[in-house]
Amino acid sequence: MKKIYFIALLMFCSYAYTQNLDITAEVRPRFENKHGFGALIEEDTNGTNFVSQRTRLNFNFSNTKLKTRIILQNVRVWGDVGTLSSNDKANALHEAWAEAIISNKTSLKIGRQEIAYDDQRIFGSVGWAQQARSHDALLFKYKPNKKNRLDIGIALNADSQSGIDNLYSNAAGYKSLQYAWYHTQQNKFGISILALNTGIEYLKNVGLTNESITKDYMQTFGTRVTYKSDKFNANAATYLQTGKSLNRDVSASYFTGNVGYKLNDNFNIGVGIESLSGKDTSDSSSKVKSFAPLFGTNHKFNGLMDYFYVGNHANSVGLIDINATISYKKDKFSAKLMPHLFSSQASVFNGLDELDKKLGTEIDVVFGYKISKEINLNAGHSMMFATDTMEFLKGGDKDATNSWSWIMVTFKPKVFSTKKI
Repeated sequence: MKKIYFIALLMFCSYAYTQNLDITAEVRPRFENKHGFGALIEEDTNGTNFVSQRTRLNFNFSNTKLKTRIILQNVRVWGDVGTLSSNDKANALHEAWAEAIISNKTSLKIGRQEIAYDDQRIFGSVGWAQQARSHDALLFKYKPNKKNRLDIGIALNADSQSGIDNLYSNAAGYKSLQYAWYHTQQNKFGISILALNTGIEYLKNVGLTNESITKDYMQTFGTRVTYKSDKFNANAATYLQTGKSLNRDVSASYFTGNVGYKLNDNFNIGVGIESLSGKDTSDSSSKVKSFAPLFGTNHKFNGLMDYFYVGNHANSVGLIDINATISYKKDKFSAKLMPHLFSSQASVFNGLDELDKKLGTEIDVVFGYKISKEINLNAGHSMMFATDTMEFLKGGDKDATNSWSWIMVTFKPKVFSTKKI
């Protein structure tokens, strides 16, 4: 009998150690002072101070045939739940997916998951936002070798398990989507190609006898090219949008180009330009001419004060962003200076008078310090120096002090881990 127990124990240990299980946590409180963040502040209006916090518990499991991830998440603003409250509604499931390993080249990933590609301009995790972004999707992955990769994804959203067709409320921003993303790495060059079809549901002929639920599809497609050598790097991307959105024809475009250079072990510099098409304010046509970055990490682009494309500036005059970066890093300390010169891509009219396309200048400064392997400290300060045109478009007071300051501590402890033998 003892021999049987011993053999069973060996079998259990052998099975247990063919698995990988990692349990990690994240606690990320962030203090912010907003005084003209996202839009120009009104005259004689006070800004705000608050602390938000993201707390996560991450479970990652894998073996030769399966990968799974479950991320439990709690997002709150300090004080939004009473100290004696018995009802905390800030809990969420950020990710919950399983990936079947079909072969050494293919796999199938199903469930709630982050989708992020390239520089995260079209698909991004939006990691800066405490809640971040994840999708309910099915993803087929094909990787024939280390240099090539193809992802094909689909999603279909609904509000409930109703037995009749109901209008989807667009909580996810789309009723359905299908996409293909291909990437190849050839020596110093990387090339990515994206084709995305997004379906949005809405009511047609509202209030009429032939009122009905319908769905329009918009297509986004384009490519991104990167180059990297020892000291020099560059990238460029262009995307087009076509199809229909809420019964309107779509014709929009996007372009960006960036170059960077490593001066030495500590300093890097870079310059770039980004252009997102827009629509003249005098244009009365129904056509959508303003490019939409859809599911991207928009806080990463066009200045950290989120004046553009972070829940705003949609279907507007577009944007031209000329920017530069000076970064420094030594040991545990890092710093970055990022000025932006903003202009509208389309024309802005106040009645019959055409306004200057210049929107303003933003200066962002970010600091970082790695306290330990599991603790990071980051802080930043930003200022927006707006023009009359910005004030005309967004309201507020361009002459007010429009600024944003923040400080954030990120704790990422590893709670538990087992590894293969």
